[in-house]
Amino acid sequence: MAERIYKISIAGCSKVAHLHAKAIQSIPNAQLAGVWSRTSRKADDFASLYKTQAYSDISKMVKENKTDLVIVCTAHPYHKQPAIEAALAGANVLVEKPLASDLQDCDDIINACKKSNVSLGVISQRRWYEPVKRVKDAIDHGKIGKPVLAVVTMLGWRDKAYYDSDAWRGSWKKEGGGVLVNQAPHQLDLLLWYMGEIDEVYGIWRNLNHPYIEVDDTALAIVKFKSGAIGNILVSNSQKPGLYGKVHIHGENGASVGVQTDGGAMFIAGRTGVTEPPVNDLWTIPGEENLLKSWISEDTDTFNNCDPTVRYFQYQIEDYLHAIGIGLEPAVTGEAGRRTVELFTAIYRSTRDNLPIRFPLNPEP
Repeated sequence: MAERIYKISIAGCSKVAHLHAKAIQSIPNAQLAGVWSRTSRKADDFASLYKTQAYSDISKMVKENKTDLVIVCTAHPYHKQPAIEAALAGANVLVEKPLASDLQDCDDIINACKKSNVSLGVISQRRWYEPVKRVKDAIDHGKIGKPVLAVVTMLGWRDKAYYDSDAWRGSWKKEGGGVLVNQAPHQLDLLLWYMGEIDEVYGIWRNLNHPYIEVDDTALAIVKFKSGAIGNILVSNSQKPGLYGKVHIHGENGASVGVQTDGGAMFIAGRTGVTEPPVNDLWTIPGEENLLKSWISEDTDTFNNCDPTVRYFQYQIEDYLHAIGIGLEPAVTGEAGRRTVELFTAIYRSTRDNLPIRFPLNPEP
């Protein structure tokens, strides 16, 4: 029996859409079937570059080329409309991070997919980094006992040229937030993946050195998990040239595991490459302490022999196609994407109200 070929269309011609197009072209059982944009010229140029068909209507695109999956690559303030249109037309939906910048949009997208009986996933390609998976495996196999303490640190930099590059950046009305909404979701997703459900958050945000934007360039939070574990979050866009992103997990037996997901300078889709390979930078599991050196060598070789800006999108898309092919949920579901939005929303509300915020959170007007 011939292998099924999945037809994938892209909604939005943003910088990251080009990485998804290249990832799709690297998947043997996938075909880039079409591209949609609000701007016909952008769709035409994108379609010409990747030898596919341009569309000005998402429903027409889905039905005309029998799209199995639409990957939403618009700027995140505009995820809702194409995601819902794709779902209502009958396509499965995979949305770039974050799922949305507010909880109501998240719920509207999730409900539309449920109504149409299609699958919904959210991009979090760092889950497929080899050292990230190593941390998850150690936790799942009980090597650190119960995870009791988590620390997320992301120190990066964004300059004025970055915020000027798109009209929607840097405002509450258009972007919906700053570092928490746009740069931190990858680390927040890993925190939640490793540690589970949250009970309460106390957070605070500030704008330390970006007077030309309205939103946060720095945020901190203390997290209480339902398991009884605790955590700390520090994320910032205020350190030149951008240092690292780390997630460290400490266990009840005293052992610790961690990953540096980003190093050197923060990756910006379409503008910069991945500066340093992701590596395990902390590992004190008894009997495994000496493995770090070989792992770093292996992971560096993997990094140097691929295009990491494409490879891990490819892995997540392949996971998604496998899941819908056998009727299972993808690794990163719509609900998982909502949890990340719930977390950064709690930090914003905590700063506003100067109070801890209990979970779960509902949308506010």
